[in-house]
Amino acid sequence: MPGKHEISTLFISQQDLIRAGCLDLNLAMQAAEDAMIAFKAGDILFPEKIVQIFNQGTQERINCLPATFLQEKICGVKWVSVFPSNPVNHGLQNLSAVIVLSEIEHGFPVAFMEGTLCSNMRVGAMGAIAAKHFALPHSETIGFIGAGEQAKMHLLAMKAALPSLHECRIGAKYPEEEKQFIEEMSPLLPEFKFVAADTDLQKAVEGADIIVTATSAQAPLLKAAWIKPGAFYSHVGGWEDEYEVANQCDKIVCDDWDTVKHRTQTLSRMYQDGDLTDDDIYANLVEIVIGEKHGRESIDERVYFNAVGLAYTDIGIAHAMYLRAREAGCGQEITLQDTMIFEHPDLKEWIRH
Repeated sequence: MPGKHEISTLFISQQDLIRAGCLDLNLAMQAAEDAMIAFKAGDILFPEKIVQIFNQGTQERINCLPATFLQEKICGVKWVSVFPSNPVNHGLQNLSAVIVLSEIEHGFPVAFMEGTLCSNMRVGAMGAIAAKHFALPHSETIGFIGAGEQAKMHLLAMKAALPSLHECRIGAKYPEEEKQFIEEMSPLLPEFKFVAADTDLQKAVEGADIIVTATSAQAPLLKAAWIKPGAFYSHVGGWEDEYEVANQCDKIVCDDWDTVKHRTQTLSRMYQDGDLTDDDIYANLVEIVIGEKHGRESIDERVYFNAVGLAYTDIGIAHAMYLRAREAGCGQEITLQDTMIFEHPDLKEWIRH
């Protein structure tokens, strides 16, 4: 029987989360929508993130991003490292994260979770929520520039939002990346036709109903001429498209424009260069979710969506994943303390002077 001062928490690995059925983009989309609505209602505390950059040239960094859901009485923090040089220099992933959730009745931690899965799911979920409102409802083709983890998660999310999708074209820097994308994704989506573009980015996206750029490049890879009327574009990375892409779009939507314009995405560059104003932004995504503004209004509209990431949506998704994992009996209960410090019966033997 736990002692009066015992504190325990649930350790949940990535494998635990997957086995519990948490790789569920519909779950992530619903949690993200709920979080956006709660934030707009003032039910979420969302302080500024803390950024520690260790190398200005490569932007290697670790960020601390907290948020509190007042109605759910849960406080969470995402501790995420971004090391862009990892894949090239070390053959390692560039992003890793952990998430801690605490209840706010006593302030004790309830979960320590692997967070890379949640973080990548959030990126895909936000793009898919936007696509649900702005893509052609019977979209069939999706084209990618970039073949990494976020591109793969985006494909699963877009399929969840738009079941009519059945063809995926993939363009990357190297043919091996395209091959790996297809090898990993085709067993998950056996009904899809996959087309490798052999690094020809125009072939990957020209004429596609949905276009996704998810790269670490800082160059205008996507050309406006490749985007057909009626296409929906989800911009995931930094500077990935030429300015004319946004200029020719009928609607520009962000997860949060005030955040976007201070970053380094294409839209941010355009704003800083004076080529884009506040009035050019049609909406923040939450305005669409709650029905304040319309989604797609004509078959020929081109729509540009840019999300920089709102950490409170990560915490909302993480909480939903935690509840599912706990219900499934996944994870390992670990004891952080048996008693308070000076209640340890053998403290005299262990203390150092």
